[in-house]
Amino acid sequence: MTKKTGQSEALPGAAGGTESGPLVLIVDDVQDNRTIYVLFLKFSGFRVAEAENGKEALDTATTLLPDVIVMDLSLPVMDGWEATRRLKRDPRTKMIPVIVLTGHALPEHAQAAREAGCDVVITKPCLPDQLLETIRRILDGPKAKAKGGR
Repeated sequence: MTKKTGQSEALPGAAGGTESGPLVLIVDDVQDNRTIYVLFLKFSGFRVAEAENGKEALDTATTLLPDVIVMDLSLPVMDGWEATRRLKRDPRTKMIPVIVLTGHALPEHAQAAREAGCDVVITKPCLPDQLLETIRRILDGPKAKAKGGR
């Protein structure tokens, strides 16, 4: 895989990451958006992988089994709604929390995202520290403990 998708340079052993930190998959078709969140999360002690469309998100999630997925909804190849539905139907990935990070601000978009299986919906623009707080809350929540502490 290339640096921009799949196994990012932020995976185990990379500068700014930790070998044992939780793995976050960032899915966004805009490279600048991915870069901002990847750098901030690496600095905060997370391992990070990237995907630029829904198909790559599915492939990367089933291969790496991240602890949490941050998913944009407007993606090429396969949108975030469909990618999330497929992730939640797959026994290997159905327990992975999905945080939607989207520019779709209407209430019906948030409802559709939840119906697709998203755990949290955050509207862009989103400061990196707000995303970090949400990721930490999800990883420390009851679903994470039921999953075995992931």
